[in-house]
Amino acid sequence: MSALKDKLKDDLTASMKARDEVRVRTIRMALAAVNVEEVSGKHARELSDDEIIKVLTREAKKRREAADAFAGAGRAEKAQGELDEQAVLEEYLPAQLSDEELGRLVDEAIAESGAAGPKAMGQVMKVLTPKVAGRAEGGRVAQAVRARLTA
Repeated sequence: MSALKDKLKDDLTASMKARDEVRVRTIRMALAAVNVEEVSGKHARELSDDEIIKVLTREAKKRREAADAFAGAGRAEKAQGELDEQAVLEEYLPAQLSDEELGRLVDEAIAESGAAGPKAMGQVMKVLTPKVAGRAEGGRVAQAVRARLTA
């Protein structure tokens, strides 16, 4: 079993003992999402830590989008609940890149790929995506690359 999945299970047990309902609910949801991913496809398999991070990133993004939707509908209490769950999930994710770090990585990827102009965005993304995996959201990365290539 992967170390991250073990950590999630251990933290679930600790949260249950502490009667922390938000953490219990969130970690159960995360483990369920991991289990669904493990049995999807033709054969059941065990996910690596990197694959679990992708699942947790996807779940955190869902929470962020749901919080925005609830806030837009005037349901602040529900929005806060989603943000609380997102905060728990982010404890298990790698630290997000700052704008400066992302900009530096974008510049390096542009130099490495020799890209020029907005049409070369795919080349830059191909080089950059593995370097930022799990540490920056795809839309944010694409926006930074687009800004550098059009400037």
